[in-house]
Amino acid sequence: MAVSYTGTVTVSGEGRNGGRVRSSDGELDASLAIPKEQGGAGGATNPEQLFAAGWGACFLGAVRRAAAQRKIALKSTAVTVNATLTHGEDGEFNLSAVLNVELGGVDQSTAGELAHAAHQLCPYSKATRNNIPVIINTTAV
Repeated sequence: MAVSYTGTVTVSGEGRNGGRVRSSDGELDASLAIPKEQGGAGGATNPEQLFAAGWGACFLGAVRRAAAQRKIALKSTAVTVNATLTHGEDGEFNLSAVLNVELGGVDQSTAGELAHAAHQLCPYSKATRNNIPVIINTTAV
C-alpha cells in the first residue's frame, strides 16, 4: 500500500489538561484544556474538538468525491460533527459521534445517498466503524 501522506503531531505537557499540540510543519500549534463543561478551565481546544474537525474535513471530502463519481453538482456542503466523550458507571471513557450533514443543490434522497456513500469512503468513518456509536443526519438545503 502506497503512503499518500503522514501527518505528524507532538502532544506535550499535561495532555488534555494544559498540554500543547504542534504539527511537524508548525501549521497546527494549539493549547489544550479540559472544557468548562467538564470542570476544567476551558479557553483552549481539546481532543474531542480536534477529532471532530479532522473527521468533518475528511467526511466533506468524501461527500464531494461521492458526488463527483455520480456527476452530481453540489451547491454547498457543511457538516457539524459532535464528538462526545462518555463514561460509564465503571469509569471507563468512550466516544460517540453525530454527523449532521447539509448538502445544497440536491433533494433529500440524494443527500442521504451521498452521506451514506461518504461514510463508506471516509477513512475516519472506516476507522470508527463498529468501534463507536455513529449517527449520520442529512439535510438537503
